[in-house]
Amino acid sequence: MRAFNLFFTISFLCSTLASTAQDSSINQYDQNGERHGEWKEYYDESNNLLKFEGEFVHGKEIGLFKFYQEGLKQPAAIMEFDPASDTVRGKYLTQKGKTISEGNLVNQQRTGLWTYYHKDSDEVMMIETYSNGKLSGTKKIFYPGGKLAEEANYVNGELHGPRKLFSVKGVVLEDLLYKNGELHGPAKFYNGKGELMSEGEYRNNKHSGIWKYFENGQLKEEKEFK
Repeated sequence: MRAFNLFFTISFLCSTLASTAQDSSINQYDQNGERHGEWKEYYDESNNLLKFEGEFVHGKEIGLFKFYQEGLKQPAAIMEFDPASDTVRGKYLTQKGKTISEGNLVNQQRTGLWTYYHKDSDEVMMIETYSNGKLSGTKKIFYPGGKLAEEANYVNGELHGPRKLFSVKGVVLEDLLYKNGELHGPAKFYNGKGELMSEGEYRNNKHSGIWKYFENGQLKEEKEFK
């Protein structure tokens, strides 16, 4: 949740950059009233609590911008603006300077591949794919050490297609199918040894038809759901 809270905070700042009087060398405008040159904005009137800093060229953000959470000294996010593109490279940081997540944004919306890292580590915790700010494509979550913990597919921000959960030893624990965010289709559940525990089918997030339950590899019970 921390990374997402930071994302919305920085998005708000990007859309509401306001002028603040500093000194004669910064926060200047060109002849058309567009922000031009080095800019800094603060949370407080005494200019002790930095909100953001970066450079504009005739109203357009250029190069590296640093954004700060109120009261914190280290930047919470860094955005790199390309003058030849609408794509912005974003990176969200801890106060120790470690990367929380990074990826591209277009119109303040996540797009393409985003990567998230385990706390205070360079190890990848999760990768997601976005389109117009919504999850679209494969999402993978990893245990510390790099073993795959979950793999799922999304369409328009909702689970759609296969989803598998794995133990830290690489054993499949759940093999599911989703449609428009709901469990829909064949499903299998396994124990940590990889032994089948139950299987059946979902329809609109509910058990449907015959479900089979196993113990020690042997069929123990069958239940019918309508």
